[in-house]
Amino acid sequence: MTRKRRRLYFVVLGLLAVGTAAALVLSALRQDIVFFFSPSEIVEAKVPTEGRRIRLGGLVEQGSVVKDGASVKFRVTDGAHVVPVVYAGLLPDLFREGQGVVTEGKLGKDGVFQAAEVLAKHDENYMPKEVADSLKKSGHWQDEKKVDKP
Repeated sequence: MTRKRRRLYFVVLGLLAVGTAAALVLSALRQDIVFFFSPSEIVEAKVPTEGRRIRLGGLVEQGSVVKDGASVKFRVTDGAHVVPVVYAGLLPDLFREGQGVVTEGKLGKDGVFQAAEVLAKHDENYMPKEVADSLKKSGHWQDEKKVDKP
Protein backbone atom coordinates (compact mmCIF):
# COMPACT_ATOMS: atom_id res chain seq x y z
CA MET A 1 0.00 0.00 0.00
CA THR A 2 1.40 3.36 -0.98
CA ARG A 3 1.77 6.31 1.29
CA LYS A 4 -0.89 8.33 -0.63
CA ARG A 5 -3.42 5.51 -0.39
CA ARG A 6 -2.85 5.13 3.36
CA ARG A 7 -3.30 8.89 3.82
CA LEU A 8 -6.52 8.75 1.79
CA TYR A 9 -7.85 5.97 4.05
CA PHE A 10 -7.09 8.02 7.16
CA VAL A 11 -8.85 11.09 5.71
CA VAL A 12 -11.91 9.05 4.71
CA LEU A 13 -12.07 7.38 8.15
CA GLY A 14 -11.70 10.78 9.85
CA LEU A 15 -14.52 12.29 7.79
CA LEU A 16 -16.69 9.27 8.50
CA ALA A 17 -16.05 9.60 12.25
CA VAL A 18 -16.83 13.33 12.22
CA GLY A 19 -20.02 12.71 10.21
CA THR A 20 -21.16 10.00 12.61
CA ALA A 21 -20.48 12.20 15.64
CA ALA A 22 -22.41 15.10 14.07
CA ALA A 23 -25.37 12.81 13.28
CA LEU A 24 -25.48 11.53 16.86
CA VAL A 25 -25.35 15.04 18.31
CA LEU A 26 -28.11 16.30 16.01
CA SER A 27 -30.39 13.36 16.77
CA ALA A 28 -29.88 13.88 20.51
CA LEU A 29 -30.66 17.61 20.21
CA ARG A 30 -33.79 16.94 18.14
CA GLN A 31 -35.30 15.04 21.07
CA ASP A 32 -34.66 17.93 23.47
CA ILE A 33 -36.01 20.78 21.34
CA VAL A 34 -39.24 22.30 22.68
CA PHE A 35 -41.12 24.64 20.32
CA PHE A 36 -43.31 27.58 21.38
CA PHE A 37 -46.86 27.99 20.04
CA SER A 38 -49.69 30.43 20.63
CA PRO A 39 -53.28 29.28 21.25
CA SER A 40 -54.23 30.37 17.72
CA GLU A 41 -51.53 28.19 16.17
CA ILE A 42 -52.67 25.20 18.21
CA VAL A 43 -56.42 25.64 17.65
CA GLU A 44 -56.00 26.25 13.93
CA ALA A 45 -53.86 23.08 13.77
CA LYS A 46 -50.96 24.84 12.06
CA VAL A 47 -48.50 22.70 13.99
CA PRO A 48 -48.07 18.98 14.63
CA THR A 49 -48.44 18.88 18.42
CA GLU A 50 -49.81 15.45 19.22
CA GLY A 51 -47.47 13.50 21.47
CA ARG A 52 -44.76 16.19 21.38
CA ARG A 53 -43.59 18.30 24.28
CA ILE A 54 -44.29 21.94 23.42
CA ARG A 55 -44.60 25.35 25.05
CA LEU A 56 -47.89 27.20 25.05
CA GLY A 57 -47.91 30.90 25.84
CA GLY A 58 -50.43 33.70 26.17
CA LEU A 59 -52.52 35.38 28.84
CA VAL A 60 -54.42 33.56 31.58
CA GLU A 61 -58.06 34.23 30.72
CA GLN A 62 -60.03 36.24 33.28
CA GLY A 63 -62.33 34.07 35.40
CA SER A 64 -60.87 30.80 34.16
CA VAL A 65 -58.73 29.64 37.10
CA VAL A 66 -60.34 26.73 38.98
CA LYS A 67 -58.43 24.95 41.74
CA ASP A 68 -59.45 21.33 42.13
CA GLY A 69 -57.49 19.82 45.00
CA ALA A 70 -53.87 19.42 43.87
CA SER A 71 -54.59 20.36 40.25
CA VAL A 72 -55.44 23.70 38.68
CA LYS A 73 -57.46 24.26 35.53
CA PHE A 74 -57.23 27.49 33.57
CA ARG A 75 -57.41 28.76 30.01
CA VAL A 76 -54.64 30.45 28.04
CA THR A 77 -55.66 32.93 25.36
CA ASP A 78 -54.03 35.17 22.81
CA GLY A 79 -57.24 37.13 22.34
CA ALA A 80 -58.35 35.17 19.30
CA HIS A 81 -58.39 31.57 20.56
CA VAL A 82 -58.38 29.76 23.90
CA VAL A 83 -56.66 26.52 24.99
CA PRO A 84 -57.70 24.83 28.26
CA VAL A 85 -54.79 23.85 30.53
CA VAL A 86 -54.56 21.40 33.44
CA TYR A 87 -51.61 21.59 35.81
CA ALA A 88 -50.84 19.48 38.86
CA GLY A 89 -48.34 21.20 41.10
CA LEU A 90 -47.49 24.46 42.78
CA LEU A 91 -48.10 27.57 40.71
CA PRO A 92 -45.62 30.45 40.75
CA ASP A 93 -46.44 33.20 43.26
CA LEU A 94 -47.05 35.71 40.49
CA PHE A 95 -49.50 33.50 38.59
CA ARG A 96 -52.89 35.22 38.26
CA GLU A 97 -55.63 35.93 35.77
CA GLY A 98 -54.85 38.42 33.03
CA GLN A 99 -51.08 37.89 33.29
CA GLY A 100 -48.64 36.45 30.78
CA VAL A 101 -47.80 32.78 31.18
CA VAL A 102 -45.75 30.13 29.40
CA THR A 103 -46.64 26.50 30.03
CA GLU A 104 -44.66 23.47 28.95
CA GLY A 105 -46.24 20.06 28.42
CA LYS A 106 -48.24 18.01 25.94
CA LEU A 107 -51.54 18.57 24.16
CA GLY A 108 -54.00 15.75 24.78
CA LYS A 109 -56.27 14.24 22.13
CA ASP A 110 -59.20 15.97 23.84
CA GLY A 111 -57.62 19.39 23.17
CA VAL A 112 -56.65 19.98 26.81
CA PHE A 113 -53.05 20.98 27.39
CA GLN A 114 -51.43 18.87 30.14
CA ALA A 115 -48.85 21.23 31.64
CA ALA A 116 -45.76 19.86 33.36
CA GLU A 117 -44.36 23.33 34.12
CA VAL A 118 -45.86 26.81 34.42
CA LEU A 119 -43.79 29.99 34.15
CA ALA A 120 -45.39 33.31 35.12
CA LYS A 121 -44.51 36.88 34.26
CA HIS A 122 -42.02 37.99 36.91
CA ASP A 123 -42.65 41.75 37.01
CA GLU A 124 -44.73 44.43 35.36
CA ASN A 125 -42.13 45.15 32.65
CA TYR A 126 -41.40 41.62 31.48
CA MET A 127 -43.25 39.30 29.16
CA PRO A 128 -41.63 36.39 27.31
CA LYS A 129 -40.73 37.45 23.76
CA GLU A 130 -42.78 34.65 22.22
CA VAL A 131 -45.91 35.67 24.16
CA ALA A 132 -45.48 39.36 23.29
CA ASP A 133 -44.98 38.54 19.59
CA SER A 134 -48.07 36.33 19.61
CA LEU A 135 -50.20 39.05 21.24
CA LYS A 136 -48.89 41.68 18.81
CA LYS A 137 -49.72 39.43 15.86
CA SER A 138 -53.29 38.89 17.10
CA GLY A 139 -53.79 42.62 17.75
CA HIS A 140 -54.24 42.29 21.52
CA TRP A 141 -50.97 43.86 22.59
CA GLN A 142 -51.39 46.88 24.85
CA ASP A 143 -48.38 49.16 25.17
CA GLU A 144 -48.19 51.15 28.35
CA LYS A 145 -48.92 54.78 27.55
CA LYS A 146 -46.18 57.13 28.57
CA VAL A 147 -47.39 59.90 30.82
CA ASP A 148 -45.72 63.27 30.32
CA LYS A 149 -44.65 64.87 33.56
CA PRO A 150 -45.31 68.60 33.92
